[in-house]
Amino acid sequence: MNISSASNIVTIEGNIKSVSDYQGIKTTMDKVTSQHSSIIINIIDSISITSSVIGYLNKLVLKDKITLQIGVGSEQLLELFDDLSLTSLFNVKAL
Repeated sequence: MNISSASNIVTIEGNIKSVSDYQGIKTTMDKVTSQHSSIIINIIDSISITSSVIGYLNKLVLKDKITLQIGVGSEQLLELFDDLSLTSLFNVKAL
């Protein structure tokens, strides 16, 4: 997995599947959220997301009051967010 950020846009390429992926996402998001309260996350091609990442994103929205907009490139990941009833909370859209 590769993660990059520019201003309030975070781009994730590759599959999100390990603890180190979670750590990379959390580290990057912590930097971005220190400067922005509205963040766009583009998950280009991952077909899954770990529960730890979902929990972290949930905390950002519900506790830290960060506004998220998540763009996903994979139909499977879009369906996963929908199945978990997170589409509206995270403002999930297809890329």
